Amino acid sequence: MTAVIIVFYLITLGAGFFLRALNLRHLKRYGSTVPPGFEGAVEPETLRKTVAYTLDQSRLGLAESLFDAVLLLVFLFGLLPAYDRWIASLGGSFVLSGILFFLGLTLIQTFLGIPFDLYGTFRLEVRYGFNTTSPGLWLSDLAKSTLIAVVLTGLLVAGAFALVAWSPRFWWLWVWGFFALVSLFLMYLSPYVIEPLFNRFEPVTEEGLEDEIRSLCERAGLRVSRVMQVDASRRSRHSNAYFTGIGRVKRIVLYDTLIRQMSHREILAVLAHEIGHWKKGHIRRRLILTEAGALAGSWLAWKLTGWEGFPGLVGMTDASFAARLVILGFLGSIASFPFTPLSSWLSRRHEREADRFATDITGDAEALASALVKLSTENLSNLHPHPLYAAFYYSHPPVVERVGRLRAMASAGKAGEATVP
Repeated sequence: MTAVIIVFYLITLGAGFFLRALNLRHLKRYGSTVPPGFEGAVEPETLRKTVAYTLDQSRLGLAESLFDAVLLLVFLFGLLPAYDRWIASLGGSFVLSGILFFLGLTLIQTFLGIPFDLYGTFRLEVRYGFNTTSPGLWLSDLAKSTLIAVVLTGLLVAGAFALVAWSPRFWWLWVWGFFALVSLFLMYLSPYVIEPLFNRFEPVTEEGLEDEIRSLCERAGLRVSRVMQVDASRRSRHSNAYFTGIGRVKRIVLYDTLIRQMSHREILAVLAHEIGHWKKGHIRRRLILTEAGALAGSWLAWKLTGWEGFPGLVGMTDASFAARLVILGFLGSIASFPFTPLSSWLSRRHEREADRFATDITGDAEALASALVKLSTENLSNLHPHPLYAAFYYSHPPVVERVGRLRAMASAGKAGEATVP
């Protein structure tokens, strides 16, 4: 059975690499062609940089994926029994052993990821003019993020293992509820406690922009507590905007890079798209779907981890509860791989609905199209993804497709106005 599991893992790994290679060959073939809707906005030099940036990113991603895959196989089918015995030899309760087990894995994973992060930040991103992070700021971010990961991992594992020890038959239900509550709490806490540890937030300084944003939100029936800008340019020239908050009251955060790159019309169009996700219930439905899957997964974890033959699936004669969870996570990654295109399709459907909402509420499809053109060109996004790769992995429709659809809406709107007597 162990050999069968390894074969299935290698098949999923190979499928991912095949899709990546297919995407890159497609880019090399068509990358020098200006796509429809981008005429006049994309220079030949920008296209060359886009192709080179995507290829370099993919090479780095491929190297990291291969490294992670080899490391995972070596750990699961070689080192896991020894690591499990070492944690047990340290003594301590069921809860303490679980904490030590997962804290060790968290720190090892963080340490092994440092070379890839360093190369990506200080070589690749510098090469294409995106990086603005200093070594000191990078080290500070690493220390803070590692500390946060250690604290959260410790608290989550302690709470979950305590529930397992308290209720061996129904822990799957209590642990699911515990994780769901913690997730909601972190969604509320993060904008006020965690995010300010890394960035400086301040009211939007662009004259008139906050009033326009609040007017847009009022038309959408959305209450906004604050409209903030964040100093994202301290780390990168990439741009973005997002909403935070639980319930009806939201907080809007704009990257300072986004404010510099776009007009007010374009910023409002981007925010209208984000508002569309809330108004269409996408966030709520995703949360419900995620929690339903987590509940089913918790029940399945209870059934499988209690099976005596479960460690034998990876060649172990016995395993602690923590080690069984690691094995379960590995098997879950294999089982969930075929569902990736379904999740991506659902996400793309929501993105199209949000685009439609933005167009309806602003009456300005061209503004969102123009914003997407700027975002993709400024960020050197791949304008020529292979259709199969995009169908499998893309959470958003390819940007050329989105721009074309939006401009068709804009043309239809103008045609409709022209026919009004």
